[in-house]
Amino acid sequence: MDKKIDEILKKYPLMPLSLKIELLKDFGIYVKREDIKDYKPTMKDNYDVLEKRVFESLDKSNIDMINKTLRQIKEPMITSGVGGSFVVSNFASKVLSKKNNIISQNTTLRDINYLNLDGYKNILVCSYGGMNYGVENAFKCNLNKYLLSRNEIDGINNIKYYADLEKSFISLSSTLIPITILLQYYLDGDIKLIKEILNDRSTIDIKNANNIEVLSGHETSTAHSFLESTFVESGMANITIHDKYDYCHGRSNLNYKLNNNNILLFNNKTELDMLYLNELKNYYENVYVIDKKYEDDIVNDYYLTYKCMLLCEKIANDKDIDLSNFKYSPFVKKLYFFKGEM
Repeated sequence: MDKKIDEILKKYPLMPLSLKIELLKDFGIYVKREDIKDYKPTMKDNYDVLEKRVFESLDKSNIDMINKTLRQIKEPMITSGVGGSFVVSNFASKVLSKKNNIISQNTTLRDINYLNLDGYKNILVCSYGGMNYGVENAFKCNLNKYLLSRNEIDGINNIKYYADLEKSFISLSSTLIPITILLQYYLDGDIKLIKEILNDRSTIDIKNANNIEVLSGHETSTAHSFLESTFVESGMANITIHDKYDYCHGRSNLNYKLNNNNILLFNNKTELDMLYLNELKNYYENVYVIDKKYEDDIVNDYYLTYKCMLLCEKIANDKDIDLSNFKYSPFVKKLYFFKGEM
């Protein structure tokens, strides 16, 4: 059977995997993605199943147990993660702060070594695989330990969700699934709003996206964290994140000196945002805007993060970059397996 599959697929080397699987069905061969030899999904493959993977996770995860565990966190908390999981830990911090009415601070895995943790009682680490050295390092502290992951670690409070294995250099479903798990907790298990958001595939069109400045803030921090992580890790564009009020105090000089940047505004419809909408066009050749849609800042940040995922797909396609598979620096592997004093 494997030989037959190889013969068919070799005839269509550029066909997306999702279409290859449908083609195999025409030959009476029913396979899963992971059954195909040397399976390397493209960015399109991963985006095609993004929504499906999210709702499959909600269906197959023990949501009642997840929500019960999250509800028991009632004292100050540190949240942390790395890469796409830092996006998740940022969102987790905001959800737990508001839903559980606790103090919650998000930080990087390395900075846990340098923070004064005496005022905190809990630590929640977000990690898709749960096995990296940063997780191990974070759990050396004396706080109550929680792990939000598709895997489990003995001796801690595991908040385990189901997730179909994603093979992608840039985290897509491995970021969207856990923040969706957190949003349904925030919404008391109601997923109607989640379905509404993920059903909207619209995005903006950023041309010549090589140097991008972003005007953002706490209320849109999950969205800008995903943009920053994706742009930098893929080498897709230079990106600078500006706090909206910090930008009033001299940061506008960046483009004034370079004179070749685009700017993206997360429009929260405040008086400051209105000022930016009126003035930015006089200083930037291209001004792009993503408007606030939901009054609740946590729901809106989730919505904007999804919009940023679609934006990254659009820019990657324009630049002919596959976010799931691309040639990256050999330095990546040397650094990735670091295990030592930080």
